[in-house]
Formats: sequence, C-alpha cells, structure tokens
Amino acid sequence: MYKVILHNDDYTTMEFVVEILINVFGKSLEKATKMMLNIHSKGKEICGIYPLQIAETKVETVHNLANNKGFPLKSTMEKE
Repeated sequence: MYKVILHNDDYTTMEFVVEILINVFGKSLEKATKMMLNIHSKGKEICGIYPLQIAETKVETVHNLANNKGFPLKSTMEKE
C-alpha cells in the first residue's frame, strides 16, 4: 500500500486544493477544508492510502489537473 501526499506551495489556491481533495480523493467539503489547512500550515498531508496502481493514478491525476489550471501543485507517494 502507498500513501498519496499533497504538498504545499506558494501558488496553488486553497480553493483548488479543496476541489482536488473532493474530486480526486472523495473527501467531503468539511474534511477537504481541514486537510487543505493542514497542507497549508504543515507543508503536506496524506490524502489516502491505496494499492500501487491506484496511488500512481491519483498522483498523475492531481498533476494533470494542476497543470491544466497552471498550478505547480505537487503530489507524491511513498510506501506505507
């Protein structure tokens, strides 16, 4: 299993991060908002734990959506 992590940056809007957490990771608005604030204050947050192929797809989806909006949002994964 692999942890998928979102990282803070100085350019991606908080609203976009919440949108990603809701649409890619299936979080509720309330949970996504709390997670976004953790990313903002702590620098990163684990968004979910998945099998390898799903984790890779989540990371790729985040990067594609962010690139399409012109944001440098970074997502990584690491083995649990």
